[in-house]
Amino acid sequence: MDLISSELTLETARLLLEPLVLSHSSAIYQRLLDERIYQFIPGDPPISRQALKTRYRSLRSRRSPDGAEVWLNWVMRLSNTDEYVGTLQATVHSDLTAEIAYIVFPPFWKKGYAKEGCRRILDFLIEEHQVTVVAALIDTRNVPSIRLVESLGFSRVTTLEGADYFKGAVSNEYRYEYTQGDIPDQ
Repeated sequence: MDLISSELTLETARLLLEPLVLSHSSAIYQRLLDERIYQFIPGDPPISRQALKTRYRSLRSRRSPDGAEVWLNWVMRLSNTDEYVGTLQATVHSDLTAEIAYIVFPPFWKKGYAKEGCRRILDFLIEEHQVTVVAALIDTRNVPSIRLVESLGFSRVTTLEGADYFKGAVSNEYRYEYTQGDIPDQ
């Protein structure tokens, strides 16, 4: 799988999607401390700037240790300022399937940035990596994310009962998928 195109900054009408680098750990650390981000995902805020930097260092190769997956990570920045609004990630498998995930920092919720960034990533995965199916796993309680992926043309294909356990509760997840032909007109 080709990684060269994965090093490019991608653009949308309002955003620059910068490939994740170590310096982003300092730039977005404070934003990642907001507990609201982690309501529907199994994870907690980074315990320190150094811990975040260490995590980002492990992602630097953009490949899984066995080389079977390409790990693509971006930080979304407003194109007219230096303000970061969230992160995007995609895992691309050798069978030309992928999963996506995203975080939008709470001050930027409900402004369309997740949809804009995800749409650009979906186009990128299909055009540059020839991905045929993209999946998103979403906690069944996360109504805004469910609405987002449905607006992008994803279809719910299954419910994973007891998919995870975090913050003292069992989490069920919906698996959403779309294929290249499912993307709605922009």
